[in-house]
Amino acid sequence: MIDKKQTIQTFAQSEKDTGSTTVQIALLSERITNLSRHLTENKKDKHGQRGLQLLNGQRRRLLKYLERTDYDGYIALTDRLGIRRGQRVIR
Repeated sequence: MIDKKQTIQTFAQSEKDTGSTTVQIALLSERITNLSRHLTENKKDKHGQRGLQLLNGQRRRLLKYLERTDYDGYIALTDRLGIRRGQRVIR
């Protein structure tokens, strides 16, 4: 089960921060982990697979935005969450 409050406290940049990009990515990562665990046990859950694809797409878009706007924060967050980064050319 996701402990949303603890995740928000861990990744928040200030005390009242609940919706920054880093917090959103962290919450999505937890949901993706939980859903992946569910799908290993329930291989025929096609609706769950679609949900996982949608969550991955949303997280990918947010990571792309974070990479564009705050590259150092992007590197720190992906290292902290254990998310693999693609090979991108720094501009």
